Amino acid sequence: MTTVNVREAKTQLSRLLAQVEAGEEVIIARNGKPVARLVPCRPQGKRQPGTMKGLISIDERFFEPLPEEELRLWEGR
Repeated sequence: MTTVNVREAKTQLSRLLAQVEAGEEVIIARNGKPVARLVPCRPQGKRQPGTMKGLISIDERFFEPLPEEELRLWEGR
């Protein structure tokens, strides 16, 4: 893990990014206090429809109209 100050991070960003791409973590500090951490981005992977099937359910009441008072609140009336 490398720690650099803001000024060095600004002037050496390309080098720091290369280190991060190689798997290293870089800490950016201001006045000696850690402020940010540069870490590699991990691929999110492709989302698959239906992965929550059977894990959640929606009650039939969800589709019923809102009571008039609650509807007024949602609409800001």
